[in-house]
Amino acid sequence: MSVRHTITPIDGPLDARVPIPGSKSLTNRALVCAALAEGTSVLDGVLLADDTEAMLDGLTRLGIAVDIDRAGERVTVTGCAGVLPQAAAGARLDARLSGTTARFLLPVLALGPGPVRLDGAPPLRARPMADGIAAARLLDADVVEEDQPGHLPVIVHGGAGASAAEVPVRGDASSQFLSGLLLAAPARSDGLRVSTSGDKLVSRPYVEMTVAVMRAFGATATEQAAGGDGGGWVVQPGGYQATNYRIEPDASAASYFFGAAAICGGRVTIDGLGKDSVQGDVHFVDVLEQMGCRVERGASGTTVESEGGLRGVDVDMGDMSDTAQTLAAVAVFADSPTRVRGVGFIRAKETDRVGNVVRELRRCGIRADEEADGFVVHPGNPQPAQIETYDDHRMAMSFALLGLRAPGIEILDPDCVAKTFPGFWNTLALLYPGGA
Repeated sequence: MSVRHTITPIDGPLDARVPIPGSKSLTNRALVCAALAEGTSVLDGVLLADDTEAMLDGLTRLGIAVDIDRAGERVTVTGCAGVLPQAAAGARLDARLSGTTARFLLPVLALGPGPVRLDGAPPLRARPMADGIAAARLLDADVVEEDQPGHLPVIVHGGAGASAAEVPVRGDASSQFLSGLLLAAPARSDGLRVSTSGDKLVSRPYVEMTVAVMRAFGATATEQAAGGDGGGWVVQPGGYQATNYRIEPDASAASYFFGAAAICGGRVTIDGLGKDSVQGDVHFVDVLEQMGCRVERGASGTTVESEGGLRGVDVDMGDMSDTAQTLAAVAVFADSPTRVRGVGFIRAKETDRVGNVVRELRRCGIRADEEADGFVVHPGNPQPAQIETYDDHRMAMSFALLGLRAPGIEILDPDCVAKTFPGFWNTLALLYPGGA
């Protein structure tokens, strides 16, 4: 395994059409729907990376028939019609570093049978699971935390009796808990109402993405208007129906290449990521537009073009938090400070994506200020530095942008990008003249 990757600056404007792998978020949602569906589904354009491999392995260990065509980026799934196979009993699942895998599968395990052990790598063990565990218990699952309360590993015995008709989740917690409940709900005999509390639901576009994928597989999830304590969703019973489903390119991954166009000048086009995308992170280009870029939004692709002059912005990134680190790197090359707000919850992601972004920018000689719900980045000239990535793929990919403009930027543990984008470094090379 390589221990560092040195970025070579690019001299001159970009002119690239960049292939982006399938969306991790869509892939893992579609895999759950297909696994619980009646019949055989074919998923095209799937992302094959560590996070989705964790989901595929978990479903296989639960007794779901999965056939993977790696060359064709196609996965065929024979669903269980909402009833987990008896082979699931005694399974040991490893979610690796994948929060979506752990948080989506936990409510699925509540469907029974058990026991099933759900674990992950040490960084995932450190991430909070209390909201998901509490919800699974309301769904009549017996959940035993083996080590630390509210964290993996857990042993789950699916319930055989009655469960709550309504499960509350905190709106200010990770939206993955809410999405996991919604994904499992159509397989329950009475469906489910999931209520949310708090002033704001964080990462709302990810929940809307979940509902869109569910509908593609024939399920019905209806949002209820917020009342005194919040809103929620009602999911009707009836299960999922198998379908053929095409997965869009990953909008979060595309942000790095749109960001490259913003800071280097020139243009970058991403095919397959059009104006009707169900991914909230596609709106990262709206922020770049505010900063002075030109954006072309077509039915089948998006292009960002820049002459290199960027304005600082003050923006709430709560609905596209996976691109907050990308913006931090782009903001270095603006003509005024950039404030990122509404992302305090990303401190509990793969790493503290507020504090560590500030720390690594300062390591490069850039003034950056940490705030309770985000950070402020001041313009500057990055100095040579070795960037710590903290087992976080997005730290590696976002800080790589600095090296496109400034010499001496080295990314430590560059292989951490395998979590969601194994071919990132080869794809980044396509931005250079001649693609090398």
